[in-house]
Amino acid sequence: MNKPEMEPQEGRPTYRIMDLDATERPRERLARLGAKNLSKAELLAILLRTGIPGENAVQVGQRLLQDLGDLPGLHRASYEEVCNQKGVGPAKAAQIKAAIELGRRLAHESPEERTVIQNPEDAAGMVLYEMSALEQEELRVFLLDTRNRVNKIKLVYKGSLNTSQVRVAEIFMDAVRSNAAAIIVVHNHPSGDPSPSPDDIAITRAIVQAGQLLDIQVLDHLIIGGGKFVSLKERGLGFA
Repeated sequence: MNKPEMEPQEGRPTYRIMDLDATERPRERLARLGAKNLSKAELLAILLRTGIPGENAVQVGQRLLQDLGDLPGLHRASYEEVCNQKGVGPAKAAQIKAAIELGRRLAHESPEERTVIQNPEDAAGMVLYEMSALEQEELRVFLLDTRNRVNKIKLVYKGSLNTSQVRVAEIFMDAVRSNAAAIIVVHNHPSGDPSPSPDDIAITRAIVQAGQLLDIQVLDHLIIGGGKFVSLKERGLGFA
């Protein structure tokens, strides 16, 4: 026997996406407007499919984002932590974590046409998703050829970064070994705020000066946090 679309629980109905007005249903909006025009909560609602008493799927998705620290927090959260959220459970948690993992792997696929860096957005897009979810600071270096194509992205430092800990020589070590024409430096702020600190600016200045001596162009230093990024080159910080 088929279940009704709304099952009573504790005297209140379970809200389904189909109970929303047709113009407000996330799946219909995705088909009509494209995925990029949906909110994060709406995209989560498509994975969740159903809500709980008192909350439709979009509202459950919004609560998950608030409780877990937005998408970076949802990315960092373990399967068990997502599973234990009200209105989720094992099946929905598995769908959410699977979707996140697909996004992470897509960011690492880097098809040939996406490996040419033409602006800060191109570089940030390759690591933004993954580095926004890191709980520790990491400093990575993009190694580029003469056509600004990314050959490798190397992890150089992991942990708290400041001017006394970072050795500029280590930042350029792989670039010199591989005869890279240019580099882009990127690191994350686990706090979620990508605003440059005085140490960030000082490190950038030292890196740029070393690059001039080594004849390796430093194209940018990006700081990532909370799903956003800052380009120090665009802001004129540390670049003469």
